[in-house]
Amino acid sequence: MKAVYFDCSFGISGDMAVAALLDLGADQQALLDTLQTLPLNGYKIEISEVQKSGITACDFNVILDSHHENHDHDMDYLHGSSTDSHHSHGTHETHTHQSSGNHHHDHRNLADIKKILDNSQMSEGAKALSHRIFDILAEAESEAHGLPVDQVHFHEVGAVDSIVDIAAFSICMDELGFEKVFVPRLCDGCGQIRCQHGLIPVPVPAVKNIAKNHHLPLASTKVHGELITPTGAALVAATLTDNELPDPYYIQKVGTGAGKRDYATPGIFQVMVITY
Repeated sequence: MKAVYFDCSFGISGDMAVAALLDLGADQQALLDTLQTLPLNGYKIEISEVQKSGITACDFNVILDSHHENHDHDMDYLHGSSTDSHHSHGTHETHTHQSSGNHHHDHRNLADIKKILDNSQMSEGAKALSHRIFDILAEAESEAHGLPVDQVHFHEVGAVDSIVDIAAFSICMDELGFEKVFVPRLCDGCGQIRCQHGLIPVPVPAVKNIAKNHHLPLASTKVHGELITPTGAALVAATLTDNELPDPYYIQKVGTGAGKRDYATPGIFQVMVITY
């Protein structure tokens, strides 16, 4: 049976997961070609090799144009040290990319996002997985904001980079065809982080809701900051088949994805093809 172990010891986000799957061997050109078919603009993609704590890792970077800029990796902003002029912007990888000139990109509902995915040349398996991930996020955000799912406007998870990350993850997972996904635990940080609505505690509400709804095994660390993003949690919730790793297991191949924030952690996410 084709099995993979998601090592979330240092967190997981959408871009980290895509990068790890590319490093594991997912077809980079096929991914880029398929993403080109999404009816979506305002971004470009860079894939590179970087060093994180001396470890070679793949970096998958969705670079937004000036209308979609955000504070995803601005550490002062994320932890509340910014000036008031920044408070209209979103924060982490699944949060708002506000722009005064293009509100279409700020407010998409679930149906809008699914239409974007369905109007691409993604495989049926990849489309189904991406739908499931967004359904999980919609459910979590509706709980967090006290709104019915169909009234949730995805200014929190409907931004361009999140759609690209989730589509890319779904494309890679569908290509690699894992039958088992082992995730023993998801390690998050502590403290607080800024989102569109102000400073909120870590784990953030959407991550807590996803963990609750899908019985995800959370663990706390002493790292100050958000290691598990809502998108990262949703990727796990959509693909996890087993919490308990086989004993013993044998590693066949390792893929390493790089995070972009500088926390007191190596900032990597690893996936391992295993046999047992």
